[in-house]
Amino acid sequence: MNPTRRTVLGGAAAASAAVMLPTATAAAATPKGGRLSNLAHLDFLRASVTPPAAPGHSTFGSGPLGVLWTYADRQADGSYKRIGGGTYDPVTNTYGQGAYNADDISRAAVVYLRHWELFHDTSSLAAARGLLRGLTFLQSPNGNVVLWMQPDGTLNPSADPPELPDPSDSGPAYWLARTVWALGEGYAVFRRADRAFADFLKARLELAVSALERQVLTRYGQYNIVDGRRVPAWLIVNGADATSEAVLGLAAYVPAGGSARARRALAQFAEGIAAMSAGSRTVWPFRALLPWGESISDWHAWGAQMPSALAAASSALGSRRLLDPAIGDTAGFTPLLMTAGGPDNGWLPAPIDRTQIAYGVDARLQGLLAVGLPGLKQVAAFVAAWYFGANRAGEAMYDPATGRTYDGISGDGVVNRNSGAESSIHGQLSMLALDAAPEIARLVGRPTYDGLRVVEAESATGGQVVTPPSAWTGESQWSNGSYLSLGAGESATWTLPSSAQPLLVLPIVNLVDTPSPARTTWTTGSHVLGTIDHVTGPQGISAAPGALLPITLATPLPPYATNLKATASAPAQVDALLLIPMISTLRLDNGTLLTSVDSHPRSVSVPGRVAYSYTSTGQLHSRTNPSHAVVQPGGFTVVLG
Repeated sequence: MNPTRRTVLGGAAAASAAVMLPTATAAAATPKGGRLSNLAHLDFLRASVTPPAAPGHSTFGSGPLGVLWTYADRQADGSYKRIGGGTYDPVTNTYGQGAYNADDISRAAVVYLRHWELFHDTSSLAAARGLLRGLTFLQSPNGNVVLWMQPDGTLNPSADPPELPDPSDSGPAYWLARTVWALGEGYAVFRRADRAFADFLKARLELAVSALERQVLTRYGQYNIVDGRRVPAWLIVNGADATSEAVLGLAAYVPAGGSARARRALAQFAEGIAAMSAGSRTVWPFRALLPWGESISDWHAWGAQMPSALAAASSALGSRRLLDPAIGDTAGFTPLLMTAGGPDNGWLPAPIDRTQIAYGVDARLQGLLAVGLPGLKQVAAFVAAWYFGANRAGEAMYDPATGRTYDGISGDGVVNRNSGAESSIHGQLSMLALDAAPEIARLVGRPTYDGLRVVEAESATGGQVVTPPSAWTGESQWSNGSYLSLGAGESATWTLPSSAQPLLVLPIVNLVDTPSPARTTWTTGSHVLGTIDHVTGPQGISAAPGALLPITLATPLPPYATNLKATASAPAQVDALLLIPMISTLRLDNGTLLTSVDSHPRSVSVPGRVAYSYTSTGQLHSRTNPSHAVVQPGGFTVVLG
């Protein structure tokens, strides 16, 4: 499901081709003019290669091609070593996967293109040109793309460990989608700077679009069934995430003179992404655009460029209806995600993968800025603050003096100080976006959260704890690796943390496709909060029977109630409980973000200078004194100062 993370080698990968960059070098120079963007580390990851002849593979012009090392491992002395992916063979100077890959080359090209557009630095334009030449060499005559290249430029279509499709140019893939992204933005830039090169990029982009038409868009208008829900069947590799990155390229290409065929592909892909909007203000996943078309129980942050892609497509096609799902994702889900602990990597459906990486953070930031509403730009400030220490580690993840973005923060707050291509790329994309939007407030401070809480079902009194062989079901994941099984007529009781607010209660239960489903009744004291029928529709293309889903109880848990009981009419499985305060809060030193799952406005009193209250669609409702701020139903409020 996640093809972006490959094997990361440690010290054993001391390749003869590896290059080490000391910490104290020109890369550590202060960025020019107070810019946040600094390409020094990305420049360090760049290389050039003259590949041996490969039948069917060519590029524009002659001379070495631009490529990019995949990983940069931090050494004990603070320097960085460039390495590839997979097991390294020092005899042949090859990796099981390769040194350079199309995924990162394409996205790095986008960085240099955007840097050129913002700062008109000729070296950035030259770097983009070199990387685009390297990327197009990886494209096969069928329009698909070989993923990996060895240090000497030899193509490696079948990597070890293997990746799908195998060979990597045998079908549509994330790397084909990202190639479309780079070629689309490349054409939009070079049509003004170098018409001959732009025409070459256009031809290669049309070749890629032809491959997508042949392999993906033949299913346009068809739907897959996933646990009873209709899901578009024309998403690239069944992913709204992969498709969103292709849409970013098409949305740049079409207004710049792209073909009618490309415009049609853009409209069809954007329609598919928009159809992945799910939930509501009180129903999981809270208006998020789901990234994976084979699960209704999985949201992940990496690659989740769906809102920014829909905003770009809306502008390119003049279609307001494409913007509405993007607003739902950015105004509804993102504030809830941020108050629940920040930009975690995966809600599966509980927030299980609490790793935080630049790829996911950048996707949240880009979406907020692309939709462009003033309130969403204020939310963007809270996301951007992650790079500068407003995270669970309390440490800066980006260094403007070197241009390095660290490779992530674990769920328990440990920083991975490697700085590979993907993190460097998305860190720079974020910094370029912030350089282009200087009005975004710089928020600082160690965050405190009062938002979504998880109570494991196994903590109950009653029922039986079951630990399956794998926590991963094939489409979602059991929280804490286990669940609570209830027999017919059996009850379980949980003791919950006390809350001064009412809490929205969402038990995560296993729904099954059966004519005689279990029903669980949920009570606190003598009050019935709701009932759940543990039933779902046909499995369809889902990898597992049934669906793990949070189901919202009709009545919130009253303030200070600490007892919750579930009684099953037939055998039932409970994974965890999600508890969400009516008003969730993220506090930094100079800013507070509040978001609501209530059905009514709620007054709050928050320290600060001024409070901006927004509706569930991101529209400004009021600007008030923070001591009399109001959070609108399903909306959010930003307090600054």
